[in-house]
Amino acid sequence: MLANSAPQSPGTIEQLIDGCLQGDQAAWDQIVQQYRRKVFNVAYKFVGRHDLAEDLTQEIFLKIFKALGTFDRRANFQTWLISVSRNLCIDHYRSVRKERELVDRNVDAGDVSAATNEPDALVTLERGDRRAMLHHALAQLPDTLRTAVMLRDIKELSYQEIATQLELPEGTVKSRINRGRKELARQIKKLMAEQEASAG
Repeated sequence: MLANSAPQSPGTIEQLIDGCLQGDQAAWDQIVQQYRRKVFNVAYKFVGRHDLAEDLTQEIFLKIFKALGTFDRRANFQTWLISVSRNLCIDHYRSVRKERELVDRNVDAGDVSAATNEPDALVTLERGDRRAMLHHALAQLPDTLRTAVMLRDIKELSYQEIATQLELPEGTVKSRINRGRKELARQIKKLMAEQEASAG
């Protein structure tokens, strides 16, 4: 058993990677222990909160584990790991940004004002937990519409890519996305109205 405090040589890293690929949990635990702080620091720079960085670190290690088989053994493992971590953090940032844009796009200021009689309804949304509201609204959609909207507006897949993934005609995909967006907007407005009512 290798000492956790010992510096890892390239040969040792090779052995640990081979062990991971053969299903050795102890080898994976050692890689995580050695590189966890570095990955956490990368995640923290992107999200700026300890709890979010912890969650993101776990997601990154899960994806690194799945990608171990693609690591080029001629490269430096730490450099590769940090590069993968940064790319995943960028993907996470873009996903969060798309979610926020999705909320904004699906809430029309005129409709909100008319529905709530509160001119600061959008300010309330701005200050509220937009991600939580979006996830709650998405959960109200039928599975078929929710999947189509998430693949298009959050994962940013093309219509053709979605059609291939769902094994559906492209026209059906477009129809589901349009219906899903309309239903999502309705659910968001409903949630905003409920928030206003409970606050008042």
